Amino acid sequence: QVQLVESGGGLVQAGGSLRLSCAASGRTFSRYGMGWFRQAPGKEREFVAGITWSGGSTYYADSVKGRFTISRDNAKNTVYLQMNSLKREDTAVYYCAAASGSEWSFRVMITTYEYDYWGQGTQITVSS
Repeated sequence: QVQLVESGGGLVQAGGSLRLSCAASGRTFSRYGMGWFRQAPGKEREFVAGITWSGGSTYYADSVKGRFTISRDNAKNTVYLQMNSLKREDTAVYYCAAASGSEWSFRVMITTYEYDYWGQGTQITVSS
């Protein structure tokens, strides 16, 4: 079992930066691929960024490529999402997720159904 708790959300002006953190409990965190997703009002949950268990591979949605960076610290059981040059369209609830089926995998998981543990979400609001 993995429990995930996101933090770092809030209100930011367009062009600003935020860093989200996702703290995981459980001894298996370091074996799982991790991802960040987001869901805006009236829209489906969408993939934002993913990282393999080792941190050796990452993958980003086109909409955030070059602006967001995902990273992880397995010693701290934490995954991060650094968000720069934020835009109004980045406004959403952001979710951290863990994919137990990706244990030791070198492939980044990018679909919601590949992730089986989810955090409660943290709101990001970007104002103009």
